[in-house]
Amino acid sequence: MARQQVVWVCVNCDAQAPRWQGRCNECGQFGTLSEETSIGAGALGSAGGSARAAHGGPVPEVTTLKDACGHEPRRQPTNLTELDRVLGGGFVEGSLVLLGGEPGVGKSTLLLQAADSLARSGAKIMYVCGEESPAQIGLRASRLGLDAETVSLLPQTDGVLIERAALEYRPDLIIIDSIQTITDPDIESTPGSVNQVRATCARLMRLAKEHGMTVVVVGHVTKDGSLAGPRVLEHMVDTVLYFEGDASYAFRIIRAVKNRFGASDEIGIFEMGEKGLTPVASPSQAFVEARDESVAGSALFAAMEGSRPLLVEIQALVTPSYQPLPRRLATGLDANRLLQVIAVLERHGGVSFAGLDVIVSVAGGIRLTEPALDLPLACALYSALKDRPLSAQSVAFGEVSLTGAVRVAPAAAARTKEAHALGMTNIIGADTLDSVRQISCSVT
Repeated sequence: MARQQVVWVCVNCDAQAPRWQGRCNECGQFGTLSEETSIGAGALGSAGGSARAAHGGPVPEVTTLKDACGHEPRRQPTNLTELDRVLGGGFVEGSLVLLGGEPGVGKSTLLLQAADSLARSGAKIMYVCGEESPAQIGLRASRLGLDAETVSLLPQTDGVLIERAALEYRPDLIIIDSIQTITDPDIESTPGSVNQVRATCARLMRLAKEHGMTVVVVGHVTKDGSLAGPRVLEHMVDTVLYFEGDASYAFRIIRAVKNRFGASDEIGIFEMGEKGLTPVASPSQAFVEARDESVAGSALFAAMEGSRPLLVEIQALVTPSYQPLPRRLATGLDANRLLQVIAVLERHGGVSFAGLDVIVSVAGGIRLTEPALDLPLACALYSALKDRPLSAQSVAFGEVSLTGAVRVAPAAAARTKEAHALGMTNIIGADTLDSVRQISCSVT
């Protein structure tokens, strides 16, 4: 018998420790060590030797790089334009896709709509419902107006039985909702643990690669927004998608952070309604229409999400502080970027935020990370500080350096074209401003 021993595994970086400790020595996170069981080294060596001895027979066939080139992957379009955009044209046959998101954001709704659309085009779908019962999924399908007969449901959490059912049913697409509920009977761990997630994901990966079935796995996220479970889960899959959105907003964003069959920086935008998720054909128009042009502290930013230009609103509020230490709050952008822009404005822009609370937000529940956000953020802050609105037809984009200079943003032509298409005539960028000292010229 293989001797088992208890180890502590970090769910954030997959590092192991012989005993429990409050802080992981590898990634520095607190409270991330989980108790797992593993096979001892000596037993593992003997078991591995027996396994190698049992793998007799013919030598595996090898191929050349030339033979592997020129084969385009076969895709299955979902007919949901925003989802197909992020995937690169649809689900690739034999791929393993991981979809993560906060509870209630609409992951199951999106996959149920995609499954119904694929089934209507002739594909065989198997929906493994580990968290919900078939009756609950049926209620959601009825609310969305979907054809319940086109999708097969499998209420099962045993990974071996799921694999057996897939090999017999031979579906084109398998949806696992969710990976944290599936267990491998050969692993003595609780569902959702590091060992269970790793083992079940490896079983699903073999099912996808060896039999050409597309597998979509739903994963939970932690409090900081990252996927729960070991990082090896992201390395094993072909595509990692994040489904983001605020419950107080109707817009939902699906973002690709890894894609072996397409671009890894594309986003898709949906609108949540009574009939489910609807792709938004012109998100810039939707964001601009909801903007109040006569209010100080508002600036339009021509962002680039993948190959798509997108106009979003940056809002800033500057008020007197009644605390010894003024607050600096940011929603939808990095708080460190806010502090950097404030410091540059104070040093090179001739303004002061001393004794003032500064609160900024990206309207619509979108999160932005690109450096071209600096200039519209600076414009919104200056407008809020001086209580003077920007011109209604103004759009800004550009990176602000620590010296106060404004640098050219990539894809400036595409940003400008999108702004002109929506009636914006005043483009604020590196070609109109040399430094942050000239921001006052853009404020009416």
